Amino acid sequence: MPELVFFSGTMDCGKSTLALQIGHNRSARGLQGVIFTRDDRAGEGKLSSRLGLVTEAVEADEGMDLYAYLVAQLSKGGRVDYVIVDEAQFLAPAQIDQLARVVDDLEMDVFAFGITTDFRTRLFPGSQRLVELADRIEQLQVEALCWCGARATHNARTIDGEMVVEGAQVVVGDVNRPAGEVGYEVLCRRHHRRRATAASAQAGALSPDVLPVSSA
Repeated sequence: MPELVFFSGTMDCGKSTLALQIGHNRSARGLQGVIFTRDDRAGEGKLSSRLGLVTEAVEADEGMDLYAYLVAQLSKGGRVDYVIVDEAQFLAPAQIDQLARVVDDLEMDVFAFGITTDFRTRLFPGSQRLVELADRIEQLQVEALCWCGARATHNARTIDGEMVVEGAQVVVGDVNRPAGEVGYEVLCRRHHRRRATAASAQAGALSPDVLPVSSA
């Protein structure tokens, strides 16, 4: 049976790489798919991985009807066996409903990839709707790590290496941006709560997590 599958995780855990791999495996078996993306780091109409892999995709603009787009492709004689959606957290809830309809009415598998929460630890509307509707939710097995070595569970937005907790929910950036630009960093919950980024941890003589040591 076709499924709507939500692959979720923090930034830097290999979501886009897995999306590209799923597409490659299916195309190698003669299947044809449509890839949707939104606000990819490589630019409009691109699905890119931090490993350097890039493929063409359909930019799922705000207000675009994804179900109608696929119906139009089929009506023109096109073939679509499956759908991949990267950066699914940026989609509107109505667009997630359209993906569910693709599964139910067009009987296609839909593989959606995205992060669940934003830099304020709030659910993205698209991710929330996926949690509500998905047939299956898969947590990515590649663990991103906080600067301290613990498993990273939260996404942080940074400016000049300092964590910020206010601003628009969606600001396109990456984990490898120069100082002064909006960037992102993955942190464990403890260091996200303390707003302790890699830059701020290196700035101090002692980490706040280090116990005081007295000389005898």
